[in-house]
Amino acid sequence: MSAVASRAAALLGGALAQSRTLPGGDLSECVLIRLADGREAVAKSGPAPRVEAAMLAAIRASGAPAPAVLAVDDTVLVLERLPDAGAPAPAELGRAVARLHAVSGERYGWDADYAFGPVTIANAWSDDWPAFWGERRLLCHADHLPGPLMRRLETLAADLGNRLPARPRPALLHGDLWGGNVLSDGRCVTGLIDPACYHGHGEVDCAMLALFGRPGPGFREAYGAPEPGAAERIALYQLWPALVHLRLFGAGYRGMVEGLLQAAGV
Repeated sequence: MSAVASRAAALLGGALAQSRTLPGGDLSECVLIRLADGREAVAKSGPAPRVEAAMLAAIRASGAPAPAVLAVDDTVLVLERLPDAGAPAPAELGRAVARLHAVSGERYGWDADYAFGPVTIANAWSDDWPAFWGERRLLCHADHLPGPLMRRLETLAADLGNRLPARPRPALLHGDLWGGNVLSDGRCVTGLIDPACYHGHGEVDCAMLALFGRPGPGFREAYGAPEPGAAERIALYQLWPALVHLRLFGAGYRGMVEGLLQAAGV
């Protein structure tokens, strides 16, 4: 039995009967546990379980679906088990994301930094969206890039004031919204999981959804029409997850970063 499973059972006050590793745990251990009294839960490690618990609570408070936090300490997060039986209807996903984004903050950022594994996500508050995106999402990766890529990224970041709106509404973002982080019963979304929440431009989550696949027809109609200029901003917003993947998983993602820089015209 893993230490995560054992700790989760202890936090729930039960005896661990079974555990099995769940797929998708590239950056943290994630296990399904069954207690001797029949209760089931999902237990995971992570960079900051208490921060993730607060993010999930914020998602649930928005009216969007997310798993309930059953227990948490500094090393383990224990969550309710939710149905997961395939991709949701695109319109249902659109409505869930719209509910999430309907929550507004006063500024851009979050009250705690977070991480994707060893890659820090800096969330210090800002009143300037282009500066936030440039400094906390793009330039923070520059020192980890080959020289030519670094210079192209720096050129792009210097021009973000001309490319991004200065004060878009600071929507509550999931922050890592791709298909693998959307649970569904085959029709409705049952949970948005593994968040990296902060307040920012809602287009960020929509761009991420389109990076490794598309949510399908019906999503946009349910979510709402794109803002003017959204198509020109997609590459700018997809660059962040591409840079993170390059740092986490290696040179296989260099082509994605280069392609997005080219799409952005630098």
